[in-house]
Amino acid sequence: MFKSIILIFALQHMLHADMTAYTITPAKQQATQNSIKILDAKELQFPNVHEFSGLVYKDNMLYALSDQGSLYLFDIIVQNDRIQKLTLREHYLLRNKKSEPFKKKKRDSEGITFYKDGFLISFERKNRVLFCSRRGKKIKKMKLNALLEDNEKYQSPNKGLESVAYSQKYGIITIPELPLKDKNSKYHTLYAKDELWKFHAQGAVTDIAFIDSDNLLILLREYSYLTNRHITSLVKVNLANCNEKRVCQRELIAKLDSDAGWHIDNFEGVTKVGKNRFLMVSDDNDSMFQKTLLVLFEIMN
Repeated sequence: MFKSIILIFALQHMLHADMTAYTITPAKQQATQNSIKILDAKELQFPNVHEFSGLVYKDNMLYALSDQGSLYLFDIIVQNDRIQKLTLREHYLLRNKKSEPFKKKKRDSEGITFYKDGFLISFERKNRVLFCSRRGKKIKKMKLNALLEDNEKYQSPNKGLESVAYSQKYGIITIPELPLKDKNSKYHTLYAKDELWKFHAQGAVTDIAFIDSDNLLILLREYSYLTNRHITSLVKVNLANCNEKRVCQRELIAKLDSDAGWHIDNFEGVTKVGKNRFLMVSDDNDSMFQKTLLVLFEIMN
């Protein structure tokens, strides 16, 4: 009887070992920071699943993009302000029109958003946005703003098209991780095919997602290799409220600083999962010293 109980406990632990509770808030501090409230956080430990760079959510399904050219489909249940369940269902390699996996220099996938019956996926190194099927096969390359076409204008091969978002009102919007070399470094620039919007720069952009019809949520990071200091910032940018120089209203809604006791990692993906509810995920860089964290938070009005 005792051995049976031990076996059942061990099996249950194995079943749930892929997602464990994690606390990112500083000790003795409330989960509220600026204009967000941390609702839940989990550390993910799926075998051979690493380096998440983007998220999209729909109908209890969470798609997670890896910057190694992989797309993962999870069943997810978010209830009562908690991440209740996360089950890996499918894994797809991003592929070209011939169904061949992208070669190393072409597979650095960073941003993802829903588009028609598939996804838009942004890439760095070979900077582009592709329209892909739900299983990661290329359908076509999308036409972008002409200012983004020259790869030599990016700060480095690894500072390319980090993010992409789409709405019927504004179309396809993408953004480099850092401002282009020939642009004012004081501003990040969001690019649509025939339009652009600027906002004051603060760190490197790692993802973008629409909050509502006019407001974009911008996920940014700052990291010091010398001090191992991590800062994750969340900024709201109003695309409908910009001046004649295309500089838009910007609001800092959260700043999570490891020097202030926040237990954070390299957050690279964010997606909306409900009214004022969002998930963000960190990239563990396939390193034993980093974590894949999935955080549920609320933007408070």
